Amino acid sequence: MANEKQQVTNAVVKSNINQVTYQANGEDLFLDPSTIKNYLTSGSADITVQEAVLFMNLCKFQKLNPFLKEAYLVKYSKDKPADMIVGKEAFMKRAEEHEKYEGYKAGLIIGRNNEVIEIEGSFTMKNDVLLGGWAEVYRSDRKHPSIAKVGFEEYNTSKSTWAQKPKTMIRKVALVQALREAFPQNLGGMYIEEETSYEFVPDQSPTEKKTDANSKPFVVNEDKPAPKPTTKETSKIVDVEPTEVDEEPGF
Repeated sequence: MANEKQQVTNAVVKSNINQVTYQANGEDLFLDPSTIKNYLTSGSADITVQEAVLFMNLCKFQKLNPFLKEAYLVKYSKDKPADMIVGKEAFMKRAEEHEKYEGYKAGLIIGRNNEVIEIEGSFTMKNDVLLGGWAEVYRSDRKHPSIAKVGFEEYNTSKSTWAQKPKTMIRKVALVQALREAFPQNLGGMYIEEETSYEFVPDQSPTEKKTDANSKPFVVNEDKPAPKPTTKETSKIVDVEPTEVDEEPGF
């Protein structure tokens, strides 16, 4: 009889480990591996119980509602771990809930008239060359803002949304990174899909053609002409193809 009770107790404990109950945005949420696998995971590979449990506890700790796409799992290969992705709106909510949050600025780093400049927002002119994104997040208890500057080439995939809205995407990456640096206790360990090595909607169109990122090579003016390279240096020079930036409304 005692052994049977112990077996029942062990089963209950094991079941509770694989389940979480918590509140997010005033809603009572219940998560278990089956729900995560069937409703909150994308990709062609099955997630493990361990990956589901880790995701459930991330949602519980950060008070995220995965049913509102504040967080979700993606796994495309059984040989690689699942990616735990957080939506940008979740970053903004966490920041706005913090009593020390005092707003942000974000924009693009572009090449214009042979100069590198930073502009706010994501509107550019026809001949501008997209180089990256920047953001500043302000807290009332800090003398200086948290600043993030990211390069376009580092994150650009030239597929799906990156091909359609490159300026919006790189600005978004910069803003999220600045928010994470400003609020490490609230946002640490959380990443949006644009910071990972995959895209949420896989590109499967056989007719899609790769488009370049910028419209022309960018050269910064200098006070003195650059010295001509020596024979050894010349062999190291690599030509860079000109790229184009697709126009889209600001973010």
